[in-house]
Amino acid sequence: MGENARKKEKRSDEAVFLKRLNEHMDELKWLYMELYEDEGSFEALIQMLSDSFGERPAALKDLDRAREEDPSWYRTKDMLGMILYTDCFAEDLKGLKKHLGYIEECGVNLIHLMPLLESPEGRSDGGYAVSDFRKVQPALGTMEELAEVAALCHEKEIRLCLDFVMNHTSEDHEWARRAKRGQLEYQDRYFFYPDWEIPDQFEQTMPEVFPTTAPGNFTWCEEAGKVVMTTFYPYQWDLNYRNPVVLCEMTANLLYLCNQGIDIIRLDAVPYIWKTLGTNCRNLKEVHSLTRILHLAVEIVCPGTLLLGEVVMEPVEVVPYFGKVGKPECDMLYNVTTMCTMWHTVATKDVRLLRDQLDKVFALPKEYCFLNYLRCHDDIGWGLDYEFLKQFGQLEIPHKRYLNDYFCGNYPDSDARGELYNDDPRLKDARLCGTTASLVGIEAAEYERDQEKLNRAIRYDLMLHAFLLTLRGLPILYGGDEIGQLNDYSYHGVPGKREDSRYIHRGRRSWEETALRRLDGSRQEKIFTGLKKLEQIRAAYDVFLDEADCETIDLYNDSVLGIKRQYGDQTLYGLFHFGTQDVTVGVDDAGEKRNLLTGEVSKGDRILVPAGDFLWLLSGR
Repeated sequence: MGENARKKEKRSDEAVFLKRLNEHMDELKWLYMELYEDEGSFEALIQMLSDSFGERPAALKDLDRAREEDPSWYRTKDMLGMILYTDCFAEDLKGLKKHLGYIEECGVNLIHLMPLLESPEGRSDGGYAVSDFRKVQPALGTMEELAEVAALCHEKEIRLCLDFVMNHTSEDHEWARRAKRGQLEYQDRYFFYPDWEIPDQFEQTMPEVFPTTAPGNFTWCEEAGKVVMTTFYPYQWDLNYRNPVVLCEMTANLLYLCNQGIDIIRLDAVPYIWKTLGTNCRNLKEVHSLTRILHLAVEIVCPGTLLLGEVVMEPVEVVPYFGKVGKPECDMLYNVTTMCTMWHTVATKDVRLLRDQLDKVFALPKEYCFLNYLRCHDDIGWGLDYEFLKQFGQLEIPHKRYLNDYFCGNYPDSDARGELYNDDPRLKDARLCGTTASLVGIEAAEYERDQEKLNRAIRYDLMLHAFLLTLRGLPILYGGDEIGQLNDYSYHGVPGKREDSRYIHRGRRSWEETALRRLDGSRQEKIFTGLKKLEQIRAAYDVFLDEADCETIDLYNDSVLGIKRQYGDQTLYGLFHFGTQDVTVGVDDAGEKRNLLTGEVSKGDRILVPAGDFLWLLSGR
């Protein structure tokens, strides 16, 4: 490229940046000054945005322009994600590149790589205690290799999602090390106190995140001779976003990751990022201002990137993180409530709570996009609507105990094989861990060598995945679920992991077992091919578009969930039977309906739904 061409391109880039900045300047400055009232730090923020835009590679700027023209690029009926631990899946980033062909074979076009930024061995909470936001964990590779993976994924039209830990850093982060040495500038980036007076006041209203494994929200720092806020674990120091330097530098770190080619940034623990004495320090109004500022920064610098919010809260607290239509905070949110309510339904065989929850989700604006999943890297917390359940005599503490006992296989009618996480005998509360396959009975059936039971469990597994693919939003698989990967109990013998039962579903990928997807009649083949068929059907019919109207339907049977999707002249009836006996249900359509899995055509409003199975019935062309 000649000198004149370079100058012209630079002027063009500057014009693009200024246009975006001017479009958002009024709102950005208003939100910022409301929090900080500091003109100098605001100018520093704007300069940082300009620098980040200047560092963005030309190929990514081209991608930004294409996605600006198609803002719904991530809401197609063939979009399918997969959650992966790089080391468990492929050892490192080089290995990941070699296995991208398998990702394509799965029909997956979005991969969420679990935390891979530099974090201290043994004090990382699974990678969520970051010591350097601009370095990859050395055992996994380098930032240059991550950018290469992103570029190769873009060539294959695979999108990449990465976690960004907003609330805290590792105690080994450079800021924390300087704070330990007594440098006040860096202590001001955290919450340091000379004694326990103010921390004790915080504790009166701040709930504990991990009351059994990490009680309390503060830790004594011997090196600094002060108390520091540590909401999650003692080695994770909460950042003080009341300090504008923290916002500027953390936003710069986020944009740096975007500039490596990351398409979706998952904002970890976003509800916790603003702390105010006398409150529960969660979901405060300032959190929403900060999240909107982050979104504006992304819109200015890299509008082809999306923000995914991790908000593990009550439903009433989750929806506000979408922001307002036209002024989003997060482009997508995890659908945590549907996930845990679905597992409640698996145990109780009663769909009434699930139907009520879906009615609330379907009533939200279609612009709101949930990321839906059956399992993820974390535990299952029983954040259910207990006010709703009270009408059926199900009270919170005994019901949680029943669910955990059921999924740990402590009932004669349960073939689930899970383990408890963070069991708190004082609060009589615990959460649950396990892979999808082990929780639906596949592990127990194989152990007992009971082929009939195994076939039932595989059908149930595919039924849950069909439910996932029927929801409005973006479905994401947990890596290994596509072959029915079972619990990995080896973590019990690994120091640093044996205390954390979440590792039971974070097992290493066995490529020998994965190869069995090509062995006719194997568990891996049945699930893999069954899931592929579901994906292909979903991609083929417009009724699965996010623009479709969705509602639940009353089937007058508490064990069968009905979901109705309508788009144009197509109507889909998704019928999901969580019970143990075949039943016949009635729908409001006596016309011709085609079974999308078998091609069979039937008429009438009475439909037989097999136990532990599902139907996708289409009326219209």
